Amino acid sequence: MTQTVGFIGLGIMGRPMALNLVKAGYDLVVHARRPESMAPLAEAGARIAESPAAVARETSIVFTMVSDTPDVEAVILGPDGVIQGVRPDAVVVDMSTISPSSTRMIAERLRDAGAAMLDAPVSGGEAGAKAGTLSIMVGGEPADFARVRPLFEAMGGNIVHVGPSGAGQVCKSCNQIVVGATIAGVSEAVLLAQASGVDPRKVREALLGGFAGSRILEVHGLRMIEGDYTPGFKSRLHRKDMRVVLESAQELGISLTTAAMVAEWLDLLVERGLGEADSAAIFEVIRGAVGEG
Repeated sequence: MTQTVGFIGLGIMGRPMALNLVKAGYDLVVHARRPESMAPLAEAGARIAESPAAVARETSIVFTMVSDTPDVEAVILGPDGVIQGVRPDAVVVDMSTISPSSTRMIAERLRDAGAAMLDAPVSGGEAGAKAGTLSIMVGGEPADFARVRPLFEAMGGNIVHVGPSGAGQVCKSCNQIVVGATIAGVSEAVLLAQASGVDPRKVREALLGGFAGSRILEVHGLRMIEGDYTPGFKSRLHRKDMRVVLESAQELGISLTTAAMVAEWLDLLVERGLGEADSAAIFEVIRGAVGEG
């Protein structure tokens, strides 16, 4: 396999995703703001580029995986951004979680430059990124999706083309609503068990065998019971995602009351200095809010 691929953004998610592309046999060119982030990729055989534009000049498919909407705009549209070096007929694949409306704007700018864009946010956390089992939600043209799909398969297990540009980001927002609301529901279940003097471990065990069973009950329920909030997905990043959800709802003129409440709890977590903790720590906010903290 000789196709040369670019990857920009080598943080907690991007680094293992890029490493999986190297393991799959792709010739990889990478860039990150911090040199230490690029070192594991260089050791694995990837080449280092001095800027996003330099990555784009060497590759026909460019992945980006950074934190927030302004970061994606800077990496793709900035003075040293991908658009400054993008090849005609290249595909730029943004796997960050950002605003759907901004995604569509970036896609239009890239189209004007002769390139295509896919928005392909992911779910599955660091563990899924390392294992190559991420759920990948893709927006963009079907032909571009088909072209990039073999690379997605090196990083994910559940890969769905959701619809046109921005649809992947809408899907990720839906994912974050369900995740946040379920964390809140599991938090209240654990709290009720504890307040009633019933062993929450046994309650969790029983619920996992029924209709209430979920990965969030399995993983985050245990985190809550044990008070272990080692991050799989940091609260500050979940808060950012919920901000994207609420901004999209405002643009559409709809009310998402559950999402708004989850966003408030995440705001409180960050204000309390728990922005680096896993978002399962929502339990601590809910427990405190009812006088049990």
